[in-house]
Amino acid sequence: MQKIKEYLKEVKVELKKVVFPSKDEIIGSTWVVIFTVVLVSIFLGIVDIGLSRLVKLVLI
Repeated sequence: MQKIKEYLKEVKVELKKVVFPSKDEIIGSTWVVIFTVVLVSIFLGIVDIGLSRLVKLVLI
């Protein structure tokens, strides 16, 4: 039981050291993620269409 109490005290001390992002930083990071996902999905869609056409040309 003593080890658990000591562990929880250490967790509390470590949590005080953590710097959580502000609301504006979270919103900014979210937009970066959304933009990156959209760009990657467009790129992969174009590659998929290109490879599909290439396979059709080879097989037909």
